[in-house]
Amino acid sequence: MYHVIVNPASRSGKGLRIWQEQIEPALKRENLPYDVHFSEEKGGVTRIAAELCRQEDKSRFLIILGGDGTMNEAVQALPPDGSVTLGYIPTGSSNDLARDLGIPRDPLAALDVILHTGKLRPMDLGLLVCAEQGEQRFCVSCGLGYDAAVCEEVQRSRLKAVFNRIGLGKLSYLGIALKQLFSTKAISGRLTLDKDTSVDIGTMLFVAGMIHRFEGGGFMFCPKADDSDGLLDLCAVGDLPKLLVLFALPTAFRGKHYRFKGITPYRAGQFVLEADVPLWVHTDGEVGCRSQKITVSCLRHAVHIIRP
Repeated sequence: MYHVIVNPASRSGKGLRIWQEQIEPALKRENLPYDVHFSEEKGGVTRIAAELCRQEDKSRFLIILGGDGTMNEAVQALPPDGSVTLGYIPTGSSNDLARDLGIPRDPLAALDVILHTGKLRPMDLGLLVCAEQGEQRFCVSCGLGYDAAVCEEVQRSRLKAVFNRIGLGKLSYLGIALKQLFSTKAISGRLTLDKDTSVDIGTMLFVAGMIHRFEGGGFMFCPKADDSDGLLDLCAVGDLPKLLVLFALPTAFRGKHYRFKGITPYRAGQFVLEADVPLWVHTDGEVGCRSQKITVSCLRHAVHIIRP
């Protein structure tokens, strides 16, 4: 039995139409057993996934139709025993998870991967812990500082919906990133890797901890990230002038930003990041709080997902 969880609001309200006009007819043509569940509110995907995971059937197969935020909600509810198989049909604006996994943006092509051509492979998840909101899992990335501030503004921006309607969703991230660059204040940050290696970041703009290579609509902040190696890749942006950051940001689309002094990669199974003042925190682009301290760990092979 395929359980399809649909975020109708994804891709600025096109998610429901994609289900009705493309995915459901395809499942019917294949004569496959399925049940569809619609998320109508924030947190709805987590609630639905939790209910399905409590069922007695141990061969559960969830197909998620939505964006990175929808997948973020889904993984909050998955059991740690790997008993749930995930399929993903990306219908968001950034689609960084699908970009790294090689899942097609076309909904029917993504469904074909799930049903016919894809392979079941393990995938790591991240786990972020902070005092303000407890534990949060993430699929793609987390961050403290500038990148989270960008995500926070994107969440409440009308520009995102406008750009999504014309198929240019990533421009909403780029435009707000440039705006935020000159309003975000750099502060002092301290990083501890695997509990024993301390790093003084100095003047910190942001630190991103990533399972996958991309975030923010295609920025390849961690070009060497491997989603099944049990490690987090970090991109720490510190002591460099904001004008230089302006030149460095576009190079991150190709993963060439480490040529700039002050942008440093790290790798660890766990890290603790502390800042002098509370900063915005994000997990997969979802922003819930400000915090001065986050602890982030990699949960190796926490889920199994169908991918090319």
